[in-house]
Amino acid sequence: MRHCSVQVRGLLTRDELDRYNALMEVGSYLESQESYDLAYTIQKEVDILILPAIERLKDKGRARDAATVEFLNSLKDEEEE
Repeated sequence: MRHCSVQVRGLLTRDELDRYNALMEVGSYLESQESYDLAYTIQKEVDILILPAIERLKDKGRARDAATVEFLNSLKDEEEE
């Protein structure tokens, strides 16, 4: 089973995180039983589950980029004055 990044896990809601942990536990068990076809299905569910957190991470990145542009523009304006 592939884990998602720490950044994405940090943006999961409590319910999403509980479900993520449960799915990872089931997937790990299935892999230990060599039921890779079933573990693949669980991995697909995990991939779907983390999509909202990935979007939240992208939104944070966009907000950070916008703040950087605003800061750089303010520095430029100060230099022009």
